[in-house]
Amino acid sequence: MNIHEHQAKAVLSEFGVAVPRGYPAFSVDEAVKAAEQLGGPVFVVKSQIHAGGRGKGRFEGLGPDAKGGVRVVKSVDDVRTNAQEMLGRVLVTHQTGPKGKQVNRLYIEEGAAIAKEFYLSLLVDRETSWVSVVASTEGGMDIETVAHDTPEKIVTFGIDPATGVWPFHGRTLSKALGLSGDLAKQAARLLGQLYTAFVAKDMAMLEVNPLIVTADDQLRVLDAKVSFDSNALYRHPEVVALRDESEEDPKEIEASKFDLSYIALDGEIGCMVNGAGLAMATMDIIKLYGAEPANFLDVGGGADEAKVTAAFKIIMADPNVKGILVNIFGGIARCDILANGVVNAVKQVGLTVPLVVRLEGTNAELGKKIINESGLNVIAANDLSDGAEKIVKAVRGLA
Repeated sequence: MNIHEHQAKAVLSEFGVAVPRGYPAFSVDEAVKAAEQLGGPVFVVKSQIHAGGRGKGRFEGLGPDAKGGVRVVKSVDDVRTNAQEMLGRVLVTHQTGPKGKQVNRLYIEEGAAIAKEFYLSLLVDRETSWVSVVASTEGGMDIETVAHDTPEKIVTFGIDPATGVWPFHGRTLSKALGLSGDLAKQAARLLGQLYTAFVAKDMAMLEVNPLIVTADDQLRVLDAKVSFDSNALYRHPEVVALRDESEEDPKEIEASKFDLSYIALDGEIGCMVNGAGLAMATMDIIKLYGAEPANFLDVGGGADEAKVTAAFKIIMADPNVKGILVNIFGGIARCDILANGVVNAVKQVGLTVPLVVRLEGTNAELGKKIINESGLNVIAANDLSDGAEKIVKAVRGLA
């Protein structure tokens, strides 16, 4: 689960992290009030969307010379003018894709005198099960660009959860950023604060870009991006309360109500699979046959008829879907139950695109019988490769 920058900074400040003063604003009047409370002389008007690259983004409907989604201004009147221009408009960045995202809230922040910029992030290393720290002197840039062009400027080290942060971790970070004296002490203290917040809130990723040194030699988190482990949200109702559903795909929101693992993609073939690994393999083989998956969808090993029905409806709600591949390997989940779910869903929402079904495993024969006797126009598949080939041909009118 992702949250906005202003929310991330509020969470981090609970753990003592130094962030610039700022206030969220959902209207022009609130933006003006925030600027008046800050007092100036410099303000930063920041679009709040769940995507990076806001400063370099462009607003739809404005000319090519228009400013991006993060703007530095020097008066309350300028805050008002920019808020009027930004709120309610679609911002397109390299992370939003061409559709962009509508700006429904702003963050009005005090300006900062920046002397240096750094990159710093914490994330879970799946190979070691440690928290990995990534640091670079190239702050304010896309870390992907730094990794590609100057990988030697990125330093990575791990923190053992059994011990937490030790003084040598702080020294490693300070050396990576070229800090000494009091700034090195601040960096060590900051690392401890960020690590504590990361673990306490079950974060999946914490990115600070940039981390700045101000003109008076103070470390400040100028921008923060935080995502949380969705599997741990039951422990954090205060985090769940920060969820902004307007930033999420409506289909993904609906899927979460039924505990379905669903991610919308840009392809044309909808997938309904039980098991994350099998779902990934299904997506891969669709691409192997020259098409693109429209979604990742794992109905889970314990899927029942209601879940399958909901999953099918979600797939059909995507206007980009030109065909559907159902790939079920019955283990804990029984093929007959999943087949009933497919039949009921099709009867409720209708079937306007080709449907290929592959069933294997527990009660597979019974499941196939249910499908065959349903009267639905379904293409049967013998195995995964056969199913992928048939759905791609059907979508392209070659079947």
